[in-house]
Amino acid sequence: MAESPLSDSPYEVLGVPADADAAALRLAYRRALRTAHPDTGGDPVRFHAVQRAWLLVGTPEARAAFDRGLRGPTSAPTREAWAPAAPRRPRDSRPLARSYGHPGGLTRELYLARMREWVGRGVEVPDPYDPELVRRAPRDIRHILADALTEEATARALSTLGIAYTVWHDVATDAAGPGLPPKLDHLVLGPTGLFAIQSEDWGGPVAMKRGELVGEALGGERPFRALAARAKAIGRAARVKPTALVIVVPDEYAAEPLEVGGSVRGAVVALVRSSRLASAVREGLPGSAHLGGTEVMEVRSRLQAVVRFA
Repeated sequence: MAESPLSDSPYEVLGVPADADAAALRLAYRRALRTAHPDTGGDPVRFHAVQRAWLLVGTPEARAAFDRGLRGPTSAPTREAWAPAAPRRPRDSRPLARSYGHPGGLTRELYLARMREWVGRGVEVPDPYDPELVRRAPRDIRHILADALTEEATARALSTLGIAYTVWHDVATDAAGPGLPPKLDHLVLGPTGLFAIQSEDWGGPVAMKRGELVGEALGGERPFRALAARAKAIGRAARVKPTALVIVVPDEYAAEPLEVGGSVRGAVVALVRSSRLASAVREGLPGSAHLGGTEVMEVRSRLQAVVRFA
């Protein structure tokens, strides 16, 4: 199970309450293992999740450690996994992409505000990233934190593109998604095109279908439509056209590393795994227009003149 605020707890994976006794836990594990086993037509991803859940709570020692939030090879994440990471110096001297803005900053502000609202006015929240508190929060609040983490992971990947690329994070736009702040997560410009990128973690698998994402976890959202609206608002102001619309999700939620799904207003749309993003941008998406050196400079100047940060 991924260290995501939206990941099911081991008890949820096994289908038992957190206070289930050892016998009930063992019975639930055996049933879940039997129904999820690939040899009997089960889902390999689900089978792995059941095994992982048992490692976390299958013995009295492991269960006690998990319930206390202790960290180990098979334990739950500590608050450091979800709190803002301290800046780190690059390990080598290779030039990084030029980056502007604060990735995940506005999303984290929204998370903190919603967490305080949920806990209650006047109630002190000593640590809003405490794993026990996060697990008890409503799903929509955990979703906001999961998105912030994904935005930060995307920013780290994009920083490795090199000096030929310019990246803007948290770009303000008047086109917002449902329950989300009015911003585009990432805008990337380089010789392989102008990419409008949204980082998302819905806590479940998604797939491309007729130029849009589908999946139970989406809850009726139309992510590419929302992304296209954000990109259009920025492009109109700068008099430029994005060449690609990209949604990035954690690796385990996309069946393919890169899935292209047609185009919207001339921009290729693609679903990309987080680990594949940097190479996808460097190589360019299939069918997406590349830009010449003079064109890149002109587009950068236009964007720099209009980009504002959320």
